[in-house]
Amino acid sequence: MTVYSKPACVQCKATERALTKLGVPFNKIDITQDPQARQHVLSLGYLQAPVVTTVDGEHWSGFRDDRLKIAATRLA
Repeated sequence: MTVYSKPACVQCKATERALTKLGVPFNKIDITQDPQARQHVLSLGYLQAPVVTTVDGEHWSGFRDDRLKIAATRLA
């Protein structure tokens, strides 16, 4: 799972905390420091962070506790 985030982003921090609590490993990419990652997020149609992508191709934007829990159960 990958979390595309920005510094000082409340929803990004909430997403990272939830994934950690669920025991889900994730890669964090700061889109303010990685232009290619920022372009990837834009190409998915998102304008806000966080954007979460899963290994099975799902993606969404914002803090989505429901989606995080579903993704966690698929990885278990």
